[in-house]
Amino acid sequence: MEGGAYGAGKAGGAFDPYTLVRQPHTILRVVSWLFSIVVFGSIVNEGYLNSVSEEEEFCIYNRNPNACSYGVTVGVLAFLTCLLYLALDVYFPQISSVKDRKKAVLSDIGVSAFWAFLWFVGFCFLANQWQVSKPKDNPLNEGTDAARAAIAFSFFSIFTWSLTAALAVRRFKDLSFQEEYSTLFPTSAQP
Repeated sequence: MEGGAYGAGKAGGAFDPYTLVRQPHTILRVVSWLFSIVVFGSIVNEGYLNSVSEEEEFCIYNRNPNACSYGVTVGVLAFLTCLLYLALDVYFPQISSVKDRKKAVLSDIGVSAFWAFLWFVGFCFLANQWQVSKPKDNPLNEGTDAARAAIAFSFFSIFTWSLTAALAVRRFKDLSFQEEYSTLFPTSAQP
């Protein structure tokens, strides 16, 4: 029985990495994963400065340690979330129950929308703290490119996570259609 792209007719098939890599949600997840690496990597690497007059390091974003902590935390957790959902994308064709598939896609919708919101908050927070930073705190402009990169990739992450949520909504609609179709026509082949 040959099913649709999201139906139980495809469940239990052999793993095809080429098909996985070509799917738009997988591509967006990999891009989101890379963006999260850029954000937390740039803040961890060059987001803290040393002053000659002080022993303690301070955050490049207006000396606000919460800004650096938020950027690193969101970046690391988004990195781990991307890995988790990439693993789910690999496992998804093996799920035979349409109800279980719907649960997986619903969690993808919620998590992706939540991360889009967190990246929006992170972008606003980092951009605001960068805007009010004092030039006297960083007279040599050390780490400014990394700080701007973290802000830019936070902004880009809003769109990648939002698109991932939109694609998950489309997958959910396909699953809902398939469930209704199989309920109405139980003996006929899947669409």
